[in-house]
Amino acid sequence: MESTMFENKYEKFTFIGLGIMLVVFLPVGNLLGFVSPNTISLWGRYFCFAIAAIGIDLIWGYTGILSMCQAFFFCLGGYSIAMHMLLSASGKGNYGAAIPDFMVWNGVEKLPWFWEAFHSFVPSIFFALLVPALLSGIFGYFVFRSRLKGVYFAIITQALALAMWLIFLRNETMLGGTNGLTDFKVLLGFNLTHANVKLSLYMISLTVLIVTYFLCYKLVKSKFGKVLTAIRDSESRVGFTAYHVKDYKLAIFVLASILAAIGGILYVPQTGIITPGLMDVTSSVEMVMWVALGGRGKLKGAIVGALLVNFIYSICTSMFPGSWLYILGILFILTVLFFQKGFMGLFELNSKDLTTQH
Repeated sequence: MESTMFENKYEKFTFIGLGIMLVVFLPVGNLLGFVSPNTISLWGRYFCFAIAAIGIDLIWGYTGILSMCQAFFFCLGGYSIAMHMLLSASGKGNYGAAIPDFMVWNGVEKLPWFWEAFHSFVPSIFFALLVPALLSGIFGYFVFRSRLKGVYFAIITQALALAMWLIFLRNETMLGGTNGLTDFKVLLGFNLTHANVKLSLYMISLTVLIVTYFLCYKLVKSKFGKVLTAIRDSESRVGFTAYHVKDYKLAIFVLASILAAIGGILYVPQTGIITPGLMDVTSSVEMVMWVALGGRGKLKGAIVGALLVNFIYSICTSMFPGSWLYILGILFILTVLFFQKGFMGLFELNSKDLTTQH
């Protein structure tokens, strides 16, 4: 089990087939014209969710810490790149203003100081990663120092998500209020509505997802990853060793926030909008459910859960509008009752059936 990335042939063939579809079929189909640019953008957004889901699996599946504020960190990355795209287009709007149009409509005459760092692309990416890392580091330091864990940690992270959601809703924050930030046209001079640009963003998102998976796979198989698993299985015992549990928990919490921010950075140019609605408590709960449905404690499960659940979401919302939360609830109940290891547990069942037959 330790020496191979795939636990059995069913899993291997399934992921090879999924890889062929994502790496070959969809891009080539787009170039040939039978896969639409909108479909490409949709799957590109799924990859962004999967990157964030890997971070959740690291902190929850491998370390046993249930964080309910990952959507907030996802949005921090999204808002950062959105601010850059709006500033890069400033002076070209209807008002010819040097500030975004929504500020003009609100009577703002001078660009807020915290927007200044987002004029250039590289600083924008730097702060898109730095701000979530700093906030999660400061928040995690005081929380883990207070020895909060279990349901209490989940509740306080929910409180953080709720507080940030309420702050971002206010127009006084100069981040668009309830409407958020939208009307993005270009990124680094490329037209975001162009089919080739959508395909490029798709390939970049897929590449980042693959790289993220392999790096995190190496991490969980390393000594650091073994300590995380030990903390999940028996934190009290690890506390009696030379390992500083709080430091490990803080490190993985910060890493998960950075992965969520990376997902947000890639998500916004492909969806064209970022609002506070994406950072509320419900969004964080849904992200956790992706990992639970895919298979907690398995990085591949986090990816499968994010891709499959969001694919089902797209189908259900078009066929049965307003019914998604009920469908998601039913899927979660079925998983808890019959498939506690999530979708990835189905591969283990097939492997056991094959072993029994032999």
